[in-house]
Amino acid sequence: QVQLVESGGGLVQAGGSLRLSCAASGRTFSRYSMGWFRQAPGKEREFVAGISRSGLKSYNADSVKGRFTISRDNAKNTVYLQMNSLKPEDTAVYYCAAADTFGVFTRSREYDYWGQGTQVTVSS
Repeated sequence: QVQLVESGGGLVQAGGSLRLSCAASGRTFSRYSMGWFRQAPGKEREFVAGISRSGLKSYNADSVKGRFTISRDNAKNTVYLQMNSLKPEDTAVYYCAAADTFGVFTRSREYDYWGQGTQVTVSS
């Protein structure tokens, strides 16, 4: 199995940027497709972005297209989420997740492992 630890969250003003990191340990990182999800208070967890094992394919939710970019560095066992032009509605706990299979996935049930999450707060 794999262990995931997110970092990089914090408080930022609207229009600002943050880069989240998710460090993986355990089994070979490159065997996992990775994803970022978020959950705001009182709301269900929602898909943000996903990336394939190789990093050649990725997919973003419509709500973050053009603003967020997912990437990965298999040599560093890390997946990133670059978040630009942040909005107050981006405020949430952000989670990274790993799926032990090939592809890019948007549904939380397709992921096998989850991190503890990192808080992102965007002030207006």
